[in-house]
Amino acid sequence: MEAQIDGTVKDNINRFAALYRLTDICVIQSLLYLSALAYSQTYTLSYFTLSLVGSVSFALIAESFALYRSWRAGFFKEIVFYTIICWLFSGLIVLTYLFLSKTTEDYSRVSLGLWMISSIMTLLAWRYCFQLFLRNMRRKGYNTRNIAIFGLCDKGIRLAKEVMNNPESGYRLGAFYDDRVTTRLDEKYHGYLKGTIDQGIEDAKNQQYDVVYITLPIQAKTRIQEILFGLGDSTATVHVVPDLFMYCLMHGEMSHVGNVQTISVYDNPMKGGLAVIKRLEDLILACAIMAVITIPMLVIALSIKFTSKGPVIFKQDRYGLNGRRIRMWKFRSMTVTENSDVVTQAKKGDTRVTKVGAFLRRTSLDELPQFINVLKGDMSVIGPRPHAVAHNEEYRKIVDFYMLRHKVKPGITGWAQVNGARGETDTLDKMKVRIEYDLEYIRNWSLWLDFKIVIFTLFRSFNDKNAY
Repeated sequence: MEAQIDGTVKDNINRFAALYRLTDICVIQSLLYLSALAYSQTYTLSYFTLSLVGSVSFALIAESFALYRSWRAGFFKEIVFYTIICWLFSGLIVLTYLFLSKTTEDYSRVSLGLWMISSIMTLLAWRYCFQLFLRNMRRKGYNTRNIAIFGLCDKGIRLAKEVMNNPESGYRLGAFYDDRVTTRLDEKYHGYLKGTIDQGIEDAKNQQYDVVYITLPIQAKTRIQEILFGLGDSTATVHVVPDLFMYCLMHGEMSHVGNVQTISVYDNPMKGGLAVIKRLEDLILACAIMAVITIPMLVIALSIKFTSKGPVIFKQDRYGLNGRRIRMWKFRSMTVTENSDVVTQAKKGDTRVTKVGAFLRRTSLDELPQFINVLKGDMSVIGPRPHAVAHNEEYRKIVDFYMLRHKVKPGITGWAQVNGARGETDTLDKMKVRIEYDLEYIRNWSLWLDFKIVIFTLFRSFNDKNAY
């Protein structure tokens, strides 16, 4: 307990962050040296310069992706994913440097290949070993952060359960504080109850807790404000746990207009540099997939042309980013091409669906032309699926927060689709479930989430029984 009170935890966390950065730089630079020696190359100043380009670019990109943040509440597979992404971007910078400096002949391709492969393997390996070390330490009670929860309510209990069920996160529940009489509080947690909230503020001032979570309802804003003022005289990290109102936030963040502070409630998570990253993701995925599907698309087009009358490509109006209309491309799978104010959804056994179209819809192959939409910039590979304009106008009136799905570009596949919410929405509840998944995607968007959706799409979308 003394180590937690005297600030040792905070110092350790700072040293770990510095250790990560320093180790990464040493790994990248030393492995180029070893790769050169392994192929009997002389380690010249050019190799050293290249190692600097690689290590510095990795460090800067890792900062951009917050790779060195605390991963107490994260998962190791996310660390693996973002480490690989950072090294891939670093590799592109290295290749750009070699091209612009016209020095490719100064290096052995074999040595560079060994460097690229060994670096990513070592970066991942040492992180895995260090993660195991930290988990073992935290399970034994070391390198933990002592927390207090102000408010023994449903939110506070849910938070406490997460902390107690995940000891490897490094958080340890120290106490609950609540102003109500004990008879109104869950008796299971009476053992953690240490007094009133005012007592909790005093304990925080005495450095008994590293983190304080306030779980009072948002209606108690005056009391929350008093607590925040009180905790302002402590060094504890303070979090306010949102309630049902705050769950509606769409990537909420602090901003200001002059000296007036504001909180964005409905916002696009893909802004600035993140928008560039999302666009790069779309271009890379779309180009790679188009290179694979060009010939299959030609075969599908000929099959449609020779088996039914009508155009091969069906273009239908949809809502895109910020509700602007786009023309979405699909392989025609029906005998009709509806694009009016009234559009009838396909149903099981729908006679309008052609024989080829039934196969295309079941396997999602009718969506392939939408990669052209992605290249044009109208759509993303991953995002909420666009609905026909007629359906948009219908459901925006009866489904709460429906139009918020247009805060991002529509996608070819999305979080709703990989969770089974696709196909005919013959009931209002089905549409509500789909919208909930779409909004969850926007709230929690990250490259890691996009990567999971791509993997899930490969395994779940083909031969979908909900697609008619």
